[in-house]
Amino acid sequence: MRASPSAVAEAGGAVPAYHPPQGVHDEMVAPDGTIRAHWAPFFGKLGALGAPEVVRRWEKARHLLHENGVSYNVYGDPRGMERPWNLSPVPVLVDPEEWRSLALGIEQRARLLDRLLGDLYGPQRSLTEEWLPPELVFAHPGFLRAAHGIRVPCGRWLPLYGVDLVRDPTGQWRALADRTQAPSGAGYALENRIVVARALPDLFRTCNVQRLSHFFRSLQESLAGLAPFNRDQPRVVLLTAGPYNATYFEQAYLAQYLGYTLTSGGDLTVRDDRVLLKTLSGLKPVDVILRRVNDDYCDPLALRPDSVLGVPGLVEAVRQGNVALANPLGSGLLQTAAILPYLPRIARHLLGEDLRLPSAETYWCGDAAALSTVLARFDRLVFKPTFAGGFTHPIFASNLSSEERANLRAQILAEPQAWVAQEHIPASTTPLLDGDRLVPRALVLRSYAVSAGEGYAVMPGGLSRVARSADNPEVSMQVGSGSKDTWVLSSAPVGSFSLLPPPSHPVELSRGGGDLPSRTADNLYWLGRYAERAEGIARLARVLTTRLQDAPMDPGTTGDSELEPLFRALAAQTETDVRESAAVEVGRTRLLAEERLLSALFDTEHAGSLVGVGRHVLRVARMVRDRISSDTWRVLTTFDDELRANAPQATWSETQGPNLGETGALLDRTVQALAAFSGLAMESMTRGHAWRFLDIGRRLERATTLVLLLRNAVVERVESEAPLLEAMLDIADSGMTYRRRYLANLHAAPVVDLLLCDESNPRSAIFQLAAMVSHIEALPNPAGPGLRSPQMRIALSILAELQLVEVESLVEADAAGTRTLLRDLLDRLALQVPALSESLSSGYLSHAIVSRHLGAAFDRRAVLGDRSERSEPGDSRSQGERNEA
Repeated sequence: MRASPSAVAEAGGAVPAYHPPQGVHDEMVAPDGTIRAHWAPFFGKLGALGAPEVVRRWEKARHLLHENGVSYNVYGDPRGMERPWNLSPVPVLVDPEEWRSLALGIEQRARLLDRLLGDLYGPQRSLTEEWLPPELVFAHPGFLRAAHGIRVPCGRWLPLYGVDLVRDPTGQWRALADRTQAPSGAGYALENRIVVARALPDLFRTCNVQRLSHFFRSLQESLAGLAPFNRDQPRVVLLTAGPYNATYFEQAYLAQYLGYTLTSGGDLTVRDDRVLLKTLSGLKPVDVILRRVNDDYCDPLALRPDSVLGVPGLVEAVRQGNVALANPLGSGLLQTAAILPYLPRIARHLLGEDLRLPSAETYWCGDAAALSTVLARFDRLVFKPTFAGGFTHPIFASNLSSEERANLRAQILAEPQAWVAQEHIPASTTPLLDGDRLVPRALVLRSYAVSAGEGYAVMPGGLSRVARSADNPEVSMQVGSGSKDTWVLSSAPVGSFSLLPPPSHPVELSRGGGDLPSRTADNLYWLGRYAERAEGIARLARVLTTRLQDAPMDPGTTGDSELEPLFRALAAQTETDVRESAAVEVGRTRLLAEERLLSALFDTEHAGSLVGVGRHVLRVARMVRDRISSDTWRVLTTFDDELRANAPQATWSETQGPNLGETGALLDRTVQALAAFSGLAMESMTRGHAWRFLDIGRRLERATTLVLLLRNAVVERVESEAPLLEAMLDIADSGMTYRRRYLANLHAAPVVDLLLCDESNPRSAIFQLAAMVSHIEALPNPAGPGLRSPQMRIALSILAELQLVEVESLVEADAAGTRTLLRDLLDRLALQVPALSESLSSGYLSHAIVSRHLGAAFDRRAVLGDRSERSEPGDSRSQGERNEA
C-alpha cells in the first residue's frame, strides 16, 4: 500500500504506508514511523486540499515549467539535448534550529576555502608548512599559473560558493563536494521556489518559509562591491558559454532576474586593458563579470588557445585591476575531493577554528597511509578521479563484478595519485510524489553562500536533487535526477521582501532599455527572419494543401494549372528538391505531389523545411530568452510542440497515405502561432534597438518571400491565371483587400500592384522596405551626422525603384508569355535585398561602433579591424550559433 498526500495527512501522525529504507535518515518520517514535527503543518494543509486538487495544481505547475522553457541540456541524450526540468511538488522541509547550525557550517567552510585560495595563489604557507600535499596543487589542471600573484577585489577569492550536502544515517549533514569555480543551480532553486509557491500558496504561507530574495540581494550588493570603478552604478554582465551549455536556461533566467546583461565571449573585447561590451551605440566599459565559463576557457591568449568562449586579453585586464571576476580565475583549483581529508587541519591553521561541517570520509590514494586503508575497505568505497575533466560517473565498488573490481584495483595501484575514494554514505531520503503516491528517494542538497562584509550570507535552502529511482544511488541532473524546492522554516512569520525597491524609494525616470549588445541584435534579427520564413512556408503550403485536396481524385492527374508555379515557389523558399520532382510530375501524379509537399514541410533532415526552420526559431529564441516576454516564449514553445508532436500523425496515415486534412489543420495552427508571436512582439517590446532588429529581420524576410513568390509564380503566364492569382492573394493574406477594392475578376496588374508596390498594404514588398528605411534611420549612424549610411543608401534605392515602377508595363507579356520587365525587376530585387541584409550584418552585427565617450581612449581602426562576425545571407544559423558550433 502506498500513501497519497491526503493519506499521509489523515494518518494522524503515523505514516504506515510510507516505507523509507532501513538504515537511512528520512527527512519526513522518524525512526518510529511518525511524521516529524516540522512536517506536520505542511501535510495537514495538504490533506485539507485533497489529492485531486493537489494533482490538478501540479499539472498546472508542470505546464508552467514547460511553457517557460525550463530545461537542462544533456549532450548525447537520446531523448534530445534539451531535457525538461523535472520538479517534484513536495518540497524538502528543514527545521529552523537545524538550519541555523548547518548555515554556520556552510559560512565557515566558505571563509576557509576563500582563505585557502588566497594562500595558494599567494604565499603558499599551506604547501611550505605541509598542510596540503603539493601534488594536489601543482598537478591540478585548475591551478592557473597566470593567476598567481593577482590581487583580487576586496581580497575575496570566493565571492560565490556552493556545496553539495548529504545527510548520513545518524542525521549529520556532511559536505560531499565543494563548488568554487562557477557554482550552478541557484537560478534553478529560484525557479523551483516560484513555481512551487505559486502552486501551493496557502501551504507556503502557513509554513513560514524563509525567502530567497535576501540572498539574491546580497549577491547583487557583493558583486557591486567588487567593481574597481563606478561602484554606485557598475556595469555587471553574466558571461555564459552559450545556449548549448547544460545550465543555459538558468544563466539567462538569473541575468534577467538580477538585471544583468547576458553575454558570451564574443560580446566582449579588451582595449587598453579594459573589458568592453560591444553594443550598437559603441563600446561600454564592464566593471564586473559574473562568469559561468570554466577557468581555462576564459582567455584564449593567456590560457587555452582553442577556446572560442572566452575574451582575448581578459587575464591582463584582471591583472591590471580593471575588471572584477566572480569567481576569480583559478578558483576551480579547490574543486577536487582530494583536499577534503586535509580541511580540518587547514581550518585550525588558517581560521583558528575546528571545522563545523564535516566532509564525507575521503581518502586520496596518493597518500600511502590512505591507500592502505582504501585497499582494506575497497568494496565499501566510491571512487572518483582526483582531477575530473568534466562530468564523470562515480564508481560504486559494491556494484562491480569481481573482474571489474580487480581491474579497478589494478588501475589504482598503477596510478594511485589519480584516484580519490570516499565512504559510501547512504543519503537521507525524502518523499517524492509519484502519481498519487509518495515514495522515498535519496536526497542531495546544494546550498550557496555569497560574500557579505567579513563573512558570508547563506541561501536559506538551495537546490535539492533526488534520485530518479530507488535502485540507483547516483544523484545528478546528468543522469536524469529530479529536483525539489527546499523550504527552510521559520519559527515566526516571515516578512515579504522583493528585489524591487519599495514604493517610497525614489526612482529616477528613464525610457531607455539599456545598451543592446551587437550579438543580441544579431540573434533578434535572425529570430525575426526565421519566424517570418516559417510563416511564409506555412502560408504557401496551406494554400497548396487546399488546392491538392480539391484536385480530381484520379491519382494520375491533378488538373490545376496553379500548382506547378506554387510548387516552384515552395522549392525556392524551402530549398528542397520539390522543384525537380513534384513540380515536374504535378501534371501526372497527384500522389507524388502530395508526398513531395509533405517532404518539403516535415523532412527533419533538411534545414530548409518547415520543421527545420521551426527548430531554428526556438534555438535562436533561446539565445535571447531574457529579451522576450513570457507570453511570447509560450507562443514559441507551443509552436515547437505542435510541429514536434503532430507532424508525423498529420502527414501520413499507415492505411491511406498522405493525410492532407490533418496537415492543413496543423498549418492553420502554425500560422496562428506565428501570427501571435508577431503580434506579441509588436505589443510587448518597447521601441528600442532590440525591437527594431527583430522587426528588421521580419520585414527583410517577408520582402524576400514575396520576391520569391512573384518570381516563380507570375513571371511566366499560365493558361488560366485567375486561380493562381487567387492563390497568391491567399498566401499574402490580401484577398479581402483586393475584393473590397476591385469587385471584379482577378487580373495580374492589380494583384502585382497590391503585393509589390502598394505602400498601404502591410503585406506588400514596398511596405517592408519603407519600414526598414524607418528603422535604419533610427539606428546609430556609422557614417556620421548628416550623412547616409551604406544601409540607408541600399534601402532607399530599392524603395525608390518600387515607388517609380509602372505596374501596367510590368505585367505585359511577350510572345512567349514572359513578363520580361517584371522578371528583370524581381531579379534585381533578389540581389539587392540580400545585399541590404549583408550590409546590415557587416555594419551593425559584426563589430562595435566606437562611442563618443570612449572615442579618445580607443583607436577606431582597432575596433573596426576586429575579427569579422557577420551573418551571411541565407545562413541557417545566427552569428551566436556559429560561434558556439
